[in-house]
Amino acid sequence: MKKILLFIALCLSNILFAQETPKILTIKGKVIEKKSNLLLEFATISVINSSDNKIITGTITDDKGNFTVKTSSGKYSIKVEFIGLKSVVLENIDLQTNQTIPTIYLEENTTQLETVEIKTEKSTIEHKLDKKIFNVGNDLISKGGNATDILNNVPSVNVTTEGVVSLRGNSGVRILINGKPSVLSANNGLEQIPSENIEKVEVITNPSSKYDSQGTAGIINIVLKKNKMSGFGSSAQITTGTPNNHALGYNVSYKNKKINLFSDLRYQYLTRFREESSLRTNYNNNVVDSYLESTANRVRNNKTFNIYFGGDYYFNDKNTITISYYYRNNTSNDSADYKFNFLDNNRNFTQIITATETYREPQIANQIELNYIRTFDKVGKKFTINLQYNFWNDDENEAIQEEEKLPTISKKTLKSRDIESSKDFLFQTDYTIPITEKSKIEFGLKGEIRRINSDYEAFEDNTPITNLTNLLNYKENIFGIYFQYGSSFKKLEYQLGLRTEHSNTGSNDRINLFNINKKYTNFFPTAHLTYGINDELNLQLSYSRRISRPQFWQLNPFGGIADRRNIRIGNPDLNPMFTDSYELGTLIKWKKLSINPSVYHQFSRNIFEDIRTTNASGNLVEQAINSGTESRLGAEISITYSPIKWLTLSGEMNYYKFNQKGVFSVSDNAFTSRLNSRIKFSTWNFQTNFNHQGARKSGQINADAQYWVDLGMGKDIWKEKATITFKIDNVFDSRISQGVVTGNDYTLDYDFKNARHRIYVTFTCRFNRKKSDKDRLPE
Repeated sequence: MKKILLFIALCLSNILFAQETPKILTIKGKVIEKKSNLLLEFATISVINSSDNKIITGTITDDKGNFTVKTSSGKYSIKVEFIGLKSVVLENIDLQTNQTIPTIYLEENTTQLETVEIKTEKSTIEHKLDKKIFNVGNDLISKGGNATDILNNVPSVNVTTEGVVSLRGNSGVRILINGKPSVLSANNGLEQIPSENIEKVEVITNPSSKYDSQGTAGIINIVLKKNKMSGFGSSAQITTGTPNNHALGYNVSYKNKKINLFSDLRYQYLTRFREESSLRTNYNNNVVDSYLESTANRVRNNKTFNIYFGGDYYFNDKNTITISYYYRNNTSNDSADYKFNFLDNNRNFTQIITATETYREPQIANQIELNYIRTFDKVGKKFTINLQYNFWNDDENEAIQEEEKLPTISKKTLKSRDIESSKDFLFQTDYTIPITEKSKIEFGLKGEIRRINSDYEAFEDNTPITNLTNLLNYKENIFGIYFQYGSSFKKLEYQLGLRTEHSNTGSNDRINLFNINKKYTNFFPTAHLTYGINDELNLQLSYSRRISRPQFWQLNPFGGIADRRNIRIGNPDLNPMFTDSYELGTLIKWKKLSINPSVYHQFSRNIFEDIRTTNASGNLVEQAINSGTESRLGAEISITYSPIKWLTLSGEMNYYKFNQKGVFSVSDNAFTSRLNSRIKFSTWNFQTNFNHQGARKSGQINADAQYWVDLGMGKDIWKEKATITFKIDNVFDSRISQGVVTGNDYTLDYDFKNARHRIYVTFTCRFNRKKSDKDRLPE
């Protein structure tokens, strides 16, 4: 099988170093899969000199199957390739003027072919009308890690040490798996997705109306690999490291003309260490009254087993049905040691308390999915139906042994248990109809019906704590319909859409403390325009209206009791947040350099903010509220530079100013940056990642800057049938969260660190496969 990414590298090398000629001509065309009549994205186009059969230049097709390639006048052959399909060669094209060649149809290849070996495959970034695409290559960032490791290398995206994903510094982002919500993205599921399973990540700052309106910061869509190979293939992977990072995975697939069977099994054992310290200063009439010193040392152990299997059945070349099942069994066994020193205003000890916590949470998640795809004779016409049922349950068990050592000696035992379960049914249908070669309409509908129960009980010395023991029932019904029209006129490409959603959410409890029911219908218009000045430069302008509905953990008023000096509770009456987002960007390409600058503005209403107040016992209570409005104006730039063929440098910077009004009045700015370097020598691969996150404010929090560095190296062996990689994450143990929380009668200085850098080695072995072959994994 031809390994495409080597060829892309060869093409780019020839483009970068080719001699300039006075007459440059353009070849245009379109590529379609003959059986399904689908437009082929990422097909490889090779321009070959007819006199010596050497590759002159090349490109890949876009999401509409189109390609454009430039070269000097002369006689050439055009070779078109795609994994799993038979190559097509158009010979002896005499290029003396600009040409548009007839549509090229590729047929399925049912036999294994001798192919050129892949020597390089780098992660690359593409820019589309409504999104950026981070294509995950076979370089080091995709070895031995998980989805959060990949996201931390994607431009504009950051994942904190607590696992919070943000886009351009905004945590109101929607995470999708293959365009749909999934159990894989809930309950820390991203850490259970091996990075090797990810084909690409789509970053959509202004989503079109085809996507859910959820996520005021935008959408991150993680696309998992699919099997495009005929016949049988499998691969195995082993990872080991310190602290404990041990994993074993096996993937197998089989495909012929009628069926495509696939399965994936994974097991992982992972340990994390976290050190926390804080100093709370209490005030009375602006005079220091007392202090509280707190420390916590946490150890988190996770054992996870995943299994996924399913199959495609091709009724004919126009109708395909897919059924799949995903199962995840994750058990958390955590422990923590706490110490609380209470001091008077002269820093004399008034009370000392220590506590030890043990925590165990078995969690089981399931996902059943049924997909139907119907294509037509008309190119680009497509109808899909998706049915998905997710159900999960977990059993959170907390036990705390607390001991007072000063001024008296006493002990108490605290216990809690929270049994949660969720059922989520989703249906979605989409219909795409081309009107002309340059225009199309898309419309569809979607519904999601979700139910969550949380049965919480707490005890102190085996006596129930009645004000904490309760049962929460939560419902969420969301129904949406959308329509969008896309077309182009000369150099202008545009897409206009409207999405309408009706939401019905609510919650109630067993002892009737509250009964909340919210119904609202909203309209979400979108607009995307791209003006192509030339092949090296275009301008993009977009607008979208978005919503961010509260997450269940933000609504649930019942929670853990491990640290009763710092309590977090949910707000069942929290309202959704709305954002209007505008963006203007451009993409500039030169031979060795590409630059993607953009400016953006977001205006949000009912923004979510955590407020921390003191209760009657003097303890801090944290709760999410709707605090008012926020206006954010920012500029972002991404740069990729390849000065020589074995070195690629990429970097990004994001700066924004914001103004919050309402409960808090905050005006400030923030800055983030990232620099990556990749070096490739023969079968060796080296990579460094430097990340910087500047100081930032929000509500009551002033957070300090932080930075961290990751390193890696790898080597292909056994003619690329196997790969060994070695990685060090957080090399200098510098990823530390520090800052100050300011309240009406206190300040809280905090210092949180996920202790120790991580060192691990991964060995991947492929059976009947090459390094570029794709696996079919959950959609």
